[in-house]
Amino acid sequence: MFHSARALAILLALGTCFACSAYAAEATPAPVEFQWGVKIPLRDGVKLNATLYKPRDHKQALPCAFTLTPYIAQTYHERGMYFAAHGYVFLTVDVRGRGNSEGQFTPLLQEAKDAHDVVEWLAAQPYCDGKVTMWGGSYAGYDQWAAAKEFPPHLATIVPVASPKPGVDYPMQHNMFYSYDTQWLTLVSGRAAQESIFGDMDFWGAQFRRWYEAHAPFKELDRYIGNPSPIFQTWVSHPMQDAYWDSFSPTPEQYAKLALPILSICGQYDGDQPGALAYYGGHMKYGSAEAKAKHYLIIGPWDHPGTRTPKADVGGLKFGKASLLDMNALHKAWYDWTLKDGAKPEFLKDKVAFYLTGEEAWRYAPTLEAVTARNEAWHLASVGARANDVFAAGDLRRDKADGGKPDRYVYDSLDTSSAAWEQEDSQNGLTDQRGVMMASGKALFYHSPAFAADTDIAGFPKLSASIALDQPDTDLAVYLFEVKPDGSSVFLSSDALRARYRHGPREAQLVKPGAVERYDFEHFTFVARRLGKGSRLRLTIGPVNSMYAEKNYNTGGTVADESGKDARKVTVTLYHDTAHPSTLSLPIAAASSVASDK
Repeated sequence: MFHSARALAILLALGTCFACSAYAAEATPAPVEFQWGVKIPLRDGVKLNATLYKPRDHKQALPCAFTLTPYIAQTYHERGMYFAAHGYVFLTVDVRGRGNSEGQFTPLLQEAKDAHDVVEWLAAQPYCDGKVTMWGGSYAGYDQWAAAKEFPPHLATIVPVASPKPGVDYPMQHNMFYSYDTQWLTLVSGRAAQESIFGDMDFWGAQFRRWYEAHAPFKELDRYIGNPSPIFQTWVSHPMQDAYWDSFSPTPEQYAKLALPILSICGQYDGDQPGALAYYGGHMKYGSAEAKAKHYLIIGPWDHPGTRTPKADVGGLKFGKASLLDMNALHKAWYDWTLKDGAKPEFLKDKVAFYLTGEEAWRYAPTLEAVTARNEAWHLASVGARANDVFAAGDLRRDKADGGKPDRYVYDSLDTSSAAWEQEDSQNGLTDQRGVMMASGKALFYHSPAFAADTDIAGFPKLSASIALDQPDTDLAVYLFEVKPDGSSVFLSSDALRARYRHGPREAQLVKPGAVERYDFEHFTFVARRLGKGSRLRLTIGPVNSMYAEKNYNTGGTVADESGKDARKVTVTLYHDTAHPSTLSLPIAAASSVASDK
């Protein structure tokens, strides 16, 4: 409700561009030879197609790296040239059923065993010294976690970048699917890359709008866009986290056995941040002390493609030079350290590196939890139930609210007014306030007083809200912004919750209409930013109502099956009195564990 069409992936993390393969071309400092059409046999007899890059005239076996991609191996030609020119054998490999590889493509689920077989085949080649690693982000970041859980003996290290975690951030997040699923499935339909179709945002905007305004069931979206997909139908038949989604990722027992060095990389403005940090969190929770000591984490001020090739401009914000890490060089330094007994990469000054926007500097901490010094409570309040006016608004107060009437908004699930501007191409998704302004009267807004001094925040906000509904279900979204003294704003973080999953993503329990219950929004995205003196916080709470998201018609039925004929209005009432408090928890940044680099 509060986002432009092009900002959806950022504001609600609804949208994951697996297809990004941008990179900065780099002059090749040494001759490289490559061979197209290398066939890699798998255990079931299927052969994958690969392009092999080697340093010319190398005299001894070398460590090998490979990327396993559904986007056609030649997409990563320049990466192969770079690493072969810097002392590594590199292979770009088409996944099963894509490009020139044999077999049938089943997204995500097939890669664990296939990657295991590629590792072990590579280790046996005469040009390999027995040490194998992987390279890549997004889908190729997921591949690395999938491979690691199979424990191929010769997998020596991984560097998973922007790794989606199935069921956590793709193809659904917060147990809500997104329209982008059909766009991505079209990209990887057939064997060749459907890049031109995938990138035609006017086409996709028009198709999603047509479906949205027709109030058709979400499960029919693949037919609406012209590409019926059994995979899409399988996905929507699993609407909450369950054994199906668990099967894609490491189990607690597998995390406990992982012993290889790991460098995890993700972006503050990347829709796959939740997945990448879920993998990291799983290893930190279940891994041995020895293994956790070998796991490093970098969170930069990047969007999805920026995790591979950082850029200084993201969504209307500009970042300092320190943000522009040379990712090829960083990967090489990590590989040199873990595969060739080289020096530890100079950038890794502590286990966690994060970029504080506004300060425009890197900070460090020994753990992700240590990024936050303390959590500051801000209590929701209002006068005269005025909180659904963005200009009058309610308040965020440090002292506890001692009363006040509850605030409420009414959500009409047949409202499609956002479609007209959602189709517009906005390059300023982090600073665009049109969605907020158009939601006035249809959502709740709370502002803090102006900060008396610069205030650094880092970590994960949380919101505990006392809410009552008059329907058995609805979807709720919460957003946090910095509002600057000049009235401009910067998106900070967001979360969402389908009411039936208020007790957890594995348990569906419909709401008892009229009952006041606690809703805990505990999955905000990571944020690290210096809030300037004179700035205020803006917290918004409203419906998930977008042509880019699965539509919940508030009935309590199977959401993917529902259509406009089932639609109900819902009144969402938020309480903030002594008996029913509602509180925002703001993470205040800790000082860096080492001197920052600017």
